[in-house]
Amino acid sequence: MKIGVLGGTFDPVHLGHIRMAEEARDALKLDQVILVPAGQPMSKPNRPITSSEHRISMLNLALKDKPHLTISTIETERTGPSFTIDTIAALQHKYGAGAEIYFILGWDSLEQLPEWRDPARLAAMCRLVAVPRPGYSRPDMKTLERKIPGISKNVIFLEKPNIDISATATREKVARGESIDQLVPGPVAEYIKKHKLYRAAGGKP
Repeated sequence: MKIGVLGGTFDPVHLGHIRMAEEARDALKLDQVILVPAGQPMSKPNRPITSSEHRISMLNLALKDKPHLTISTIETERTGPSFTIDTIAALQHKYGAGAEIYFILGWDSLEQLPEWRDPARLAAMCRLVAVPRPGYSRPDMKTLERKIPGISKNVIFLEKPNIDISATATREKVARGESIDQLVPGPVAEYIKKHKLYRAAGGKP
């Protein structure tokens, strides 16, 4: 079984997230892609994160008609900071030795991988599927290889999608009273409006 894993705060989930998951699934013939909303990500220790209940509800709405995309609440149920290495280890245990894990991340995140917890172990546990991000160059693998020996053999580069959508820009548009209909699935836009999310700057509910 080939399983893709896409983590993030999904605050809110947007069309870029969906396209990233679907592109990886199609390109690599994955059986399913699991979207994993973070609890309190270590990369954003000081930014207020919308409650996991809201973020999971928006994910459920976004994925309602996409059975090949599923949600895991493993990180929001875990106390303390979210570390990718712990999540991948837990998913490997859940699905067994026969499962191949493909961790989907942006080119920017791949470049920052040496700063993550236990990056060499993470790179050995799964395939790293690197997806382009607007404004970021393709990481230099020679540099990464010096910092994480052996990583090269476990990295797969995708050349698309290259969608210029971010959760930060989406929250800022909501705060300014602008439409986000082109950025998020319709039901997610309605949910944000109904629950008055992101009305304050910084993404606070």
